[in-house]
Amino acid sequence: MTAKSAKRAPGAGTVRGGRLDAAPSDLMDAINVSIDVDKRLHAEDIAASKAHCAMLVRQGIISEADGDAILGGLDTIGKEIEDGRFLFHRSLEDIHMNVESRLAELVGDAAGRLHTARSRNDQVATDLRLWLRQTLDDMDEALAGLQAVLIDKAEAHAGTVMPGFTHLQAAQPVTLGHHLLAYVEMFGRDRGRAADCRRRLNQCPLGAAALAGTSFPIDRRMTAEALGFDGPCANSLDAVSDRDFAMEFLGLAAVLAVHLSRLAEEIVLWCSDAFKFARLSDAFSTGSSIMPQKRNPDAAELVRAKTGRVIGALGALLVVMKGLPLAYGKDLQEDKVPVFKTAETLSLSLAAMAGMVSGMEFDTGRMKADAGGGFSTATDLADWLVRELDMPFRDAHRVTGRLVGLAEEKGLSLDGLHLDDMQSVEKGITEAVFGVLGVDNSVTSRDSFGGTAPERVRQAVSAARKRFLT
Repeated sequence: MTAKSAKRAPGAGTVRGGRLDAAPSDLMDAINVSIDVDKRLHAEDIAASKAHCAMLVRQGIISEADGDAILGGLDTIGKEIEDGRFLFHRSLEDIHMNVESRLAELVGDAAGRLHTARSRNDQVATDLRLWLRQTLDDMDEALAGLQAVLIDKAEAHAGTVMPGFTHLQAAQPVTLGHHLLAYVEMFGRDRGRAADCRRRLNQCPLGAAALAGTSFPIDRRMTAEALGFDGPCANSLDAVSDRDFAMEFLGLAAVLAVHLSRLAEEIVLWCSDAFKFARLSDAFSTGSSIMPQKRNPDAAELVRAKTGRVIGALGALLVVMKGLPLAYGKDLQEDKVPVFKTAETLSLSLAAMAGMVSGMEFDTGRMKADAGGGFSTATDLADWLVRELDMPFRDAHRVTGRLVGLAEEKGLSLDGLHLDDMQSVEKGITEAVFGVLGVDNSVTSRDSFGGTAPERVRQAVSAARKRFLT
């Protein structure tokens, strides 16, 4: 059973304020009403109202009897919403007035005292910060879960050789584990950005009222502490008009979505007939309505596509905010749709990506065979010339380029050239050069910190578990 919305509530008054008597036009209702969007803030709105009520009682601004009645009524409303029995009225515009109207039905005149020393302006800013704080916590958990899947896969494939690419051209052999750990690092930075955003948003606007604060002797630190904030916002104008935290969330979300899209793109490539490196499980593949042989990586393609939605949400809110003078403007009502939609999109994309990676199988033979293509060990040859013949790297680069041209002319790989062929280009080359030209030798040799050598990958796996999962 779900909570319902109604256009008009019998006997409910339209929220018009003290000066306005006539009902709004239907068009005004259509453009102004936000309850269909902001009703998801109900838990946060009730929590903030309870904290505000407790503070008003302790400060002697309202009586203890009225406070008890209000708190009891708010608990009832919360239960009604959770059970799907609460009727949301569009005539009451938003979540704040829907809760207040129902509270009046439950406890009578005492309900009207709850709005002392606050405004819908500081209410909504507080509610959205509370909601986004929990969303960031959930995102961090989902990112940690995705990292765990990638780390497990990287450990299993610490020694699996694959082509490393630049410009999508074969560059040097790498290990699959090393490749997957690159995304672990990206998602780790995403978690860092989310933590930074959470820390900055964790200031409480409640008590800033409409824009200038209040003449009542409120205790803003009490409400901030009750709601888990680090403290109250220092400036009342900023408190009600700031949406930096929402823009910052959308900014970090856009970066995260791009990281997801890059991994999704690689999955699409790896599963293609051109690569044949990987195979998605049936759970994350689809077929074709006309071609029975098809296995389409639609989940990866959709994660890739949804990045556009997230980037667009950031642009939308930046444009909303760019011309707003202090303090509150109704423009700020448009902050919630991009934030809510982005959170939904990322939650789904993160779960789908974790599922895809977890069930993905790799054709390690195909990957290793392709790792030797495109003369991918040419840099190993150049490095050998530097080490063994004391050749300046630029000279070694030139010699290696000539050897690659010779191998290409003969239709051979570098390690397929005869020693005589190599010595025709550089007479100092010895039989020992063949020890660095195989792909296994290549990846094993790259054991610098952060390198692709299997032993380095295993060390990196262990370090990543400690850094990100403990």
